[in-house]
Amino acid sequence: MTGPLEGVTVVELGQVLAGPFAGAIFADLGAEVIKIERLEGGDDGRRMGAEFRQGDALNFHVFNRGKRSVALDLRSREGLEAFETLVARADVLIHNLRPDVPKALGLDGPSLCARHPRLIYGEISAFGHRGPMALRPGYEPLIQAFSGLSSLNGGPDDPPLRAGASICDQGSGMWLVIGVLSMLHRRAQTGRGGLLQTSLLETALAWSAQKSDAFLNEGHLPQRHRSGHPGFVPYEAFETADGPLLVCCGNDRLFAKLARVLGCSQWLEDPRFMSNRARLQNKAALLADLEPALRKRSRAAWVALFEAEGVPCAPIHDVPEALATPQVKAQDMLAPVPGQDFCLTALPLSFDGARPGISAPAPRLGEHNALYGLAAAKAS
Repeated sequence: MTGPLEGVTVVELGQVLAGPFAGAIFADLGAEVIKIERLEGGDDGRRMGAEFRQGDALNFHVFNRGKRSVALDLRSREGLEAFETLVARADVLIHNLRPDVPKALGLDGPSLCARHPRLIYGEISAFGHRGPMALRPGYEPLIQAFSGLSSLNGGPDDPPLRAGASICDQGSGMWLVIGVLSMLHRRAQTGRGGLLQTSLLETALAWSAQKSDAFLNEGHLPQRHRSGHPGFVPYEAFETADGPLLVCCGNDRLFAKLARVLGCSQWLEDPRFMSNRARLQNKAALLADLEPALRKRSRAAWVALFEAEGVPCAPIHDVPEALATPQVKAQDMLAPVPGQDFCLTALPLSFDGARPGISAPAPRLGEHNALYGLAAAKAS
């Protein structure tokens, strides 16, 4: 299938995760993504874990599939000239370098946009482009900790916990892609590029907005729930006879169905449980009856009963269990990597019913120098 961004050229100065993830999205969508790497070892992501294929870690293959690698020494005149040549033919430049590095090289947004007015320049920083910490580097767990995001995970008595996925890194990459697509639309109307900025901190604040907005506007934070929700009851995980099951009653109609399946229709006449707001006030009393009732049957038995009556529920899977389910298999999210013996998770998007595949494996360092008329990469 032809990617919707075919004809768009993106130059990436990406390291490890946030910038490379944005570049991988562009590549999967059909853009030509030219990844510029250091001569000495390239992207640090190549060594982000044990060797997987071609000397590189699996994470590098995940976040750099479909790209072309050009190795340059940007500290040299020749490297900078080659970089300018590549940028002159590009629509977009993206990077997640430490903020002072591009400026020291003369490759900061205002400078490059002045030289290339149609260029869309997108940068990801750790703490944002203004403020006393603007020049500080940062990593995913540092940002989750600093932003307060990790304090929201877990139950009331748990210590702050990092989210299992790199939601700030990958979220920043997604925001960058969204911003670039918006600016491509603007450029089509005005002929003008411009500077686009986002950061891991801003992404973390956006993800925690539901909680921080509650604090700002209501003067308190919602109670922490390991699997539950501060606004609905029952809406969390419960133990069955053989494993945990998540039950989500997001309104009174669903709660009524739950009560009838459990044979507890008396709850519907009990003023403590007749409405969600009443259940919020009397959660402990409801759960004292609900928890032992759910332990009487297996998880599979409850899933069958609840699904038959339309009560939202789901077994809590581990990753292998989730991948083995017919529903996940039906999504065809695992895409073969051309010319390789492994698969990677594809984009969660379909265009006219078809999901974009992976066009090519992650490149070797400097593999495409010759393609762009550049000397072969040689580390100094």
